[in-house]
Amino acid sequence: MMLARATPVRASAAVRSSRKLTITCVARPSAVRPAVKAEQAESPASTALMLASAALAPLLLGADAAHAADGSYGLLEGRTVALIHPAVMGFLFFGTLYAGYLGWQWKRTRELGDEIRDLKKALPAAGADGVRPPSPNDSVIAAKESERKELLKGEYRDKHWWWGSLLLASGTGIAIEGCVNTFMRTGKLFPGPHLFAGAAIVGLWAAAAALVPAMQKGDQNARNAHIALNAANVGLFLWQVPTGLEIVGKVFQFTSWP
Repeated sequence: MMLARATPVRASAAVRSSRKLTITCVARPSAVRPAVKAEQAESPASTALMLASAALAPLLLGADAAHAADGSYGLLEGRTVALIHPAVMGFLFFGTLYAGYLGWQWKRTRELGDEIRDLKKALPAAGADGVRPPSPNDSVIAAKESERKELLKGEYRDKHWWWGSLLLASGTGIAIEGCVNTFMRTGKLFPGPHLFAGAAIVGLWAAAAALVPAMQKGDQNARNAHIALNAANVGLFLWQVPTGLEIVGKVFQFTSWP
């Protein structure tokens, strides 16, 4: 009995809702169509704009999808890989200071050789008996020769070249890696002091290395320029440390292990 009474009620409600839906669906087109026609008549250029938007939409949507960081790179978007760049750059900063020390020691070794040659040229000539009279510079020459021998044992020239090559190769590579990793994690780069200073450091490395052939030929101007470029490099490197630490903090904030 209860089921028999409920069925007509539900049926009548469904009929009423279907009638309302039918009325709504019939009534809306008659009210909207004149407004659309009036709008098209008032703005003919809208048709061209709509067509252009439809043509560009696939390209823009495809670009967004291709450049979005959505986890598709897996571990490459994680904290471990993100910390490779600051870790290696920290090592290269101290490597830059050590390379500067090696270069300074090699410069001192080379200058001692020049000083010894100049002092020997100023010594009095030997007499008729073939014996050279003593000179106050004899003790100075002996001290400089002893110092130079000790410096030569350090092989500072070869070590300086080796560290310079390491800085140029690994520094350039890790600078590029930092940009690529940032893009993989965030889908974009962040132009600012850290990025610009990093690009300048790589450029200074390359410019300093390009002077080596002229330096090997004894060009003093090339040597001075090499020292100046590397001094500017150290200054930029040191100035970049605070921004680098700030970025490391953001890495810990927005990434997770591994």
